[in-house]
Amino acid sequence: MPDVFVVSDNIFSPIGKTTAENFARLKDGASGIKLHQNDFATQPYYAALFSEDVSIDPQYTKFEQLLISSIADALTNSDVDPKNKRTLLILSTTKGNISLLETEEYNAGLKKRISLPSSAELVANHFGFVNQPVVVSNACISGIMAIITGKRLIQAGQYDHVVVAGADVISKFVLSGFQAFQAVSSQPCRPFDAERDGITLGEGAATVILSNQHGEIAIKAAGGAVSNDANHLSAPSRTGQELAQAINATLKEAGTKEVDFISAHGTATLYNDEMEAKAVNLAGLQNVPLNSLKGQYGHTLGAAGLIESVVSIRSMREGVLIPTMGFNHQGTPDALNIYKQNLHGDYKNCLKIASGFGGCNAAVLFIKE
Repeated sequence: MPDVFVVSDNIFSPIGKTTAENFARLKDGASGIKLHQNDFATQPYYAALFSEDVSIDPQYTKFEQLLISSIADALTNSDVDPKNKRTLLILSTTKGNISLLETEEYNAGLKKRISLPSSAELVANHFGFVNQPVVVSNACISGIMAIITGKRLIQAGQYDHVVVAGADVISKFVLSGFQAFQAVSSQPCRPFDAERDGITLGEGAATVILSNQHGEIAIKAAGGAVSNDANHLSAPSRTGQELAQAINATLKEAGTKEVDFISAHGTATLYNDEMEAKAVNLAGLQNVPLNSLKGQYGHTLGAAGLIESVVSIRSMREGVLIPTMGFNHQGTPDALNIYKQNLHGDYKNCLKIASGFGGCNAAVLFIKE
C-alpha cells in the first residue's frame, strides 16, 4: 500500500487563523479560554470562543464558515486541486448546525439544513469538489477517525488526495448538555491535575490535507486504529484496555514501537484522564512525554483530534513540544510523563490519542521522515 503524507494543514481558532499563528502563540503560553457571560447560561462560564462572528456570507452558518476559512488556507499552501476527481473532502464534526434549533422554526427545511450531509455539500460546492463528500461523526474521536478514513481511502487507491476538515461551535444546546452531566469546570480546565474537576468547552476548526505524494519535509500518517469499549453511554472504560488496544494496533501498522511524544485527549474529567493514564501504561509508554491541549483550546469536540494533530505535526517540524496548561500535580493513579514547560528536541514521531462518548477510542501515529 502507498504511504500517506500530510502535505498541508490549518488551525482556525480563537488563538489564531493559521497554523503558524496558532503555534507561535502556543509557544508563548497563550490560551483562548476566557470567562464569558451570555445567553448560553445563567452564570458566567469559561470557554474558548471566537470574539466576533466569523460568518461573513449569509448563505453559510458560523460552523460552515469556520470550515471554509480553514480549508481555504490549507488549500492555498498546497498543490491539491479540489476539482480533481482524485480528490475527496471528509468533514468531521459532532454537532454541526444543531444550534439552528435554538433560533429557527422547526420544519422540513430546517430538518434538512441541520443535517451534516447538507453542510458537507455546501462546503464541497464552495470549493468545487467533484466527489460527494464523506461525513465522519463519532463523538470526540471524529477528527482522528476522519484522518484514518482518509488515509485508508488513499491506500486503497480510491483517491490521491483527501482534504480532512473538522469544526464545531459552542451553543446553548452544547453547553447545557455538558452541564447536565455536571462535567463542566467552574475554572479553566486542568488536564491530568490532582485538582481537575471537568472540561472547558471550545470552538474552532482545523484541516489536514493527505496525499500519496509528499513535500519538502515528509510527515507520514503511518498507522491508525479505532476501538470501542462498550462500557457506558458517556463514561469511559475503567481499565483502559480498549484504548491501549487501539494504540498497539496503530504501532503495529506503523511497524514501530518507538514514540517520541504523545498528544493525549486529556479532557480534565476525572474518569477520562484516569482511563487514558491506564491505557498509556498498559501500552508501556508511561515514560514518553505527554501533553493535553485542552487548557489552550478547550474541548473543541469534532475538531479536537484535528487541531491537536496539527499542533503535534508542527511540534515535529519545529522541534518544540507544547506543555499542558493547568497541570501542576499528578492526579491519576497511573503516572504519566507530563511536562510543564516547552520541550526542545529532535522529535521523529507523535502518537495522537482520543476517546469519546459511547466508548469510542482512536489513535494515529505521525512520523517525520
